[in-house]
Amino acid sequence: MYRSSEYDLSNRVHKILLLVLLATLVLTPSALLHAQTGPPKYDLHTETKLKGTVEEVKLPPKANDVVHLMMKNGDDVVDLYFCPKSFMDDMGVSFSKGDELAYTGSKVKYGSADLILAREVVKGSDTLVLRDDKGNPVWSWKH
Repeated sequence: MYRSSEYDLSNRVHKILLLVLLATLVLTPSALLHAQTGPPKYDLHTETKLKGTVEEVKLPPKANDVVHLMMKNGDDVVDLYFCPKSFMDDMGVSFSKGDELAYTGSKVKYGSADLILAREVVKGSDTLVLRDDKGNPVWSWKH
C-alpha cells in the first residue's frame, strides 16, 4: 500500500510530466514556425520576367525591413518582395502607384503567401539590380 506522502509525490510527478509533455506539444510547432521565418530563398528554377503597374507600395515601419510592391499584372495582383527600405533609400529609388515596371524575379511560397522575389527591376530607362545572377541579395541585411 502507498502511504499518503508517497502517493502525493507520485501524483505531483505525473502532473509535472504531463505539463512538460503538453508544453512541448504546444511550443514545438511555434518553434518550427520561427525557424522558417528567415528571409525567403530565391529559386532560379521559378524565375520569371513580368511587366506590371504598381498598385500599392507597402513601406515597412523599420528601415531594415523589406519593401513590398503590390503589382497589377492583368487581373492579378502579385506581391513583389523588393529589398530593405534602407537599401532602397540609399539607392535613391522610390515608387508610386501607377508606375510601370518590368521585373525579373523568383516565384516562391513563403508561409501562406505567394511572393515574387525581385532580382532586377526596370523603371523607364533605369535598371535596379537587387540580386546577383544566382539570386543572392546585393544588399547587406545589416544595412
